[in-house]
Amino acid sequence: MKQRILTAVIAAAVFLPIVIFGGLPFIVLVYVLASVGLYELLKMKKLSIFSVPGILSLLLLWIFLLPEQYSDILANLQYTKVEAALLAVLLFLTYTVATKNRFTFEDAAFSILATLYVGMGFYYFIETREASLLFVFYSLFIIWATDSGAYFIGKATGKTKLWPEISPNKTVEGFFGGIVSALAVAILFILFSDIEASFLTLALATAFLSVFGQIGDLVESALKRHYHVKDSGNILPGHGGILDRFDSLLFVWPLMHFFHLL
Repeated sequence: MKQRILTAVIAAAVFLPIVIFGGLPFIVLVYVLASVGLYELLKMKKLSIFSVPGILSLLLLWIFLLPEQYSDILANLQYTKVEAALLAVLLFLTYTVATKNRFTFEDAAFSILATLYVGMGFYYFIETREASLLFVFYSLFIIWATDSGAYFIGKATGKTKLWPEISPNKTVEGFFGGIVSALAVAILFILFSDIEASFLTLALATAFLSVFGQIGDLVESALKRHYHVKDSGNILPGHGGILDRFDSLLFVWPLMHFFHLL
């Protein structure tokens, strides 16, 4: 527990000031986090980031992460992000032939989906910061509240397993406890901030995002269970890897935009 707390304090001391400052340092931070997250995913599948498909995945990720203010880079090349992704698909499939199927169709599909999964979440982290620092903190606090509420309420009262095949320790009571905890944080935002949303809108959005944040957590649990790994990485002692810390937020940040909360 001491190691977890120490890691969390150090990580927050580095992470939060850069998020608050924004601009290029923040974008660089997101690129680093996303690149490590992709490395962790590929490693689960035993694909090296320093291989041809690994480098191709990384390049596609970096293109996908380009913020709107840097869209001229692709426009000058007369490419869109969709075209870059489709070109990557063709290159991955070509590589299955070049390696005589040592790199398989399944490997190609995994590489593409892994890149889009990580890239989508972190791209919308950049877009959320660009739109509103307040909503960045809103997303962070409701997910931290969801995680803490689910853990402590589940530990205290949990009797009914939520999804034992995927995550044996999670309970139905903890699931709902996480939602209630997130709603408590949303009320604080309504009362003490100038967040631009009505009480009803923010309450509904918070409940929705808390649910999908927990689904994001379960998605990563399912991945780890399928590939027989305990943590996505060990870059954060006591916490695991980047994906272990951002799995919920990789669902929450895109959904905040898809449902026009900002």
